[in-house]
Amino acid sequence: MQKLKGVWLALAFGLLCAGPAVAEHRVAYVDADKVVKNSPQFEEVVEGLEREFDRRKEELRVKREQLKQLEDKLNRDGAVMSANEIRKLEQDIRSHQRKLKNAVDEVDEDMSLRRNEALNRLLRQVQEVVREVGREEKLDMIFSTGVAYFSEEVDISDKVLLRLREKYQQKNQ
Repeated sequence: MQKLKGVWLALAFGLLCAGPAVAEHRVAYVDADKVVKNSPQFEEVVEGLEREFDRRKEELRVKREQLKQLEDKLNRDGAVMSANEIRKLEQDIRSHQRKLKNAVDEVDEDMSLRRNEALNRLLRQVQEVVREVGREEKLDMIFSTGVAYFSEEVDISDKVLLRLREKYQQKNQ
């Protein structure tokens, strides 16, 4: 524990002594979540995924309706059905439930994979734009996630977002 305190003290002392040297460096902050969520590319990703999975979601809705119809039939006609008919209908309901659960799980997994792929592409694009802005602004370091405090003066999120919007417009002209 004493060694750890010593290391922290040495580090703090080193930073204090290096104060004037550190002041020469230009740093900035970018709120990656804000940039991603407010970019037109993000809206395009969300809309694209919705369009891509609309048909499969409709199929799930139809399967749910079929299952509900079977359950309603059992509730409505169960009192007048034979034991064999009830057992067969219950088996049919369980079969539909399993198929529906598997289909829902498959759609959820596929959506998750596609969303992650699309968001990773978008994050790479954001990272590229952050680097461009950093070079143009002659910044030495750009911080993002995990920053405890930043001044509005060093926040370049709006510049990055503006650049992303420009790139989106250029791509879609």
